[in-house]
Amino acid sequence: MHEVSLANALIELVREQAVAAKASRVTRLVLEIGTLSHVDAHALRFAVDVAARGGPAEGAAVDILEPEGTAYCLDCETSVAIAARGALCPHCGGAKLLVQGGDEMRLKEMEVV
Repeated sequence: MHEVSLANALIELVREQAVAAKASRVTRLVLEIGTLSHVDAHALRFAVDVAARGGPAEGAAVDILEPEGTAYCLDCETSVAIAARGALCPHCGGAKLLVQGGDEMRLKEMEVV
């Protein structure tokens, strides 16, 4: 379950940013986890809650945005939405797709007091 490692790294980043902002508490985190990222959003939310215990982000709301997967089809030269890696182009059926989005995982926003 790599979500635990991701949550620990995320909370370390949050702690560093809270210190830099001279904040005593983190009240909200907004994460962007693409549908192609191979990250289970539910498991990550749980792992973040556990990793945040005893730190400035304990009890913070965790909002997760899940952008859809997008790719560029080299066969029909079109940008398309895809639901999974290895999917075929919905326009031409081609298999030469370059993922353009939906594979990201990032801390998008952080609210502090």
